[in-house]
Amino acid sequence: MDLKKRVYSLMIVSSNESFTKSFKQLLSPAEFSPVVTAGGINEAKRMLNQRSFDFVVINSPLSAESGVRFCCNLSTTGNTVVLLFTRAEDFAESYEEVTRFGVFTIIKPFSQQSVLTALLWLVAARERLRQYEKKEITLEEKMKEIRLVNRAKWLLIEKQKFTEEQAHKYIEKQAMDRCVAKAAVADEIIRKYS
Repeated sequence: MDLKKRVYSLMIVSSNESFTKSFKQLLSPAEFSPVVTAGGINEAKRMLNQRSFDFVVINSPLSAESGVRFCCNLSTTGNTVVLLFTRAEDFAESYEEVTRFGVFTIIKPFSQQSVLTALLWLVAARERLRQYEKKEITLEEKMKEIRLVNRAKWLLIEKQKFTEEQAHKYIEKQAMDRCVAKAAVADEIIRKYS
């Protein structure tokens, strides 16, 4: 899909209404929709239980906590890209803590240009995650592979008089030695003996 046609969902987590208003004004409705807001972490968690978002923007600090732990948890539990806004005096510590989790960080106060640049980074990161999503093996595909390998094992047991353990090890070793998937080895065995 063309990036110009893609629309991204976004959540803003901020207890500061002026920040939320300023940030929302920078977002193009053609590119970001829906844009929802949460006044704190608990409200954000409730919304995230109902649906996922492409991006979550967090304005730190959030009431009693900085939001750093929330950022780290959020970025490791799904395919959401997180952007943390932090005060200059908290930046070094926040950056050190969240960067290893893939969270982007911006110092407040911010310029319009820095936010627009950050949004481009978020889009690039989300598109990269989208590529990984496509590569993930679905449960159905994994079950198909297991059935295929089991069928090949039973053919080896029947035709070659292997034990089940020997058949399993044979398929695994062939796959490893040839750097192919077990399903490919199983498919060859099935074709050979069927």
